[in-house]
Amino acid sequence: MVQAASAAAGYRSLWRQMPLGFRIGALMLLAHLILAVTGPFWAPYGYSQMGTGIPLSGISWRNPLGVDQLGRDVFSRVVHGSPIVIALSLSATFLGLVVGAAIGLFSGYVGGWVDLVIQRLFEALISIPFLVLALIAISAAGVEASGSPVLVVLVVALVYAPRIARIARATAIDIATRDHVTVARLRGETAWSVMRRELLPNASGVLLVEFALRAGYAPVLIGSLGFLGFGMMPPTPEWGLMISENRAMLLVSPVTVLGPGLALASLVVGLNMFTEGLARVLGRTVRLGSQ
Repeated sequence: MVQAASAAAGYRSLWRQMPLGFRIGALMLLAHLILAVTGPFWAPYGYSQMGTGIPLSGISWRNPLGVDQLGRDVFSRVVHGSPIVIALSLSATFLGLVVGAAIGLFSGYVGGWVDLVIQRLFEALISIPFLVLALIAISAAGVEASGSPVLVVLVVALVYAPRIARIARATAIDIATRDHVTVARLRGETAWSVMRRELLPNASGVLLVEFALRAGYAPVLIGSLGFLGFGMMPPTPEWGLMISENRAMLLVSPVTVLGPGLALASLVVGLNMFTEGLARVLGRTVRLGSQ
């Protein structure tokens, strides 16, 4: 009991020492995670259930976020959409991190013409704006794959991988000049072994911040694709798609757009505040407006 109380006191002290933005962002993310895990079990209605109220009837006790033009409860759809948005965002960012970090660390460590070719290719991809590159990739995938969650994850990962690789490469170049890497080379270790044992552990802090930063933008990119009709297909309650479906009724019943809009905004704000605080804790400065 004494050890448990001491550990709890230590955790509370550590929590109070964290930056305020980090704590606020962490609490917002915790609320979203709880909603994503438990929400589908207590949501009043199914995400595609019609007849839950008078269409476009506005806010009521029965429908706290109104009813859309098809008679579906907007609050229930927002709740059911939470695990979808979070799962797509985190899985896409993680895939982009794995691919980008592997290529970036390899490029920075090996150097030479291999590094030159990889960087020229990634610079070409980075020069294309986020959304344009995503739309090009979706168009190249074809109509058959349109609306697939796997395609959305792959597209977002493709957009993020070059940018993450650039950060990983710069980190690898810095770490590769250190003594422990030189010793590993002299021992005759392979490039893969050096990357796994020497580069990756020392780059983990930078990559963690990069993951959190990209995860903060992923819901916006996924929501933008859904808003334009290139993301998830109806009746999936993805928040960007919900905003697109109800935008024509904005003047009649603005609350139908306000619900998913606020959910998306709060998730992005929470992620960005958490990222900025995490960067301060790890000693790295992050410019949230950067690409």
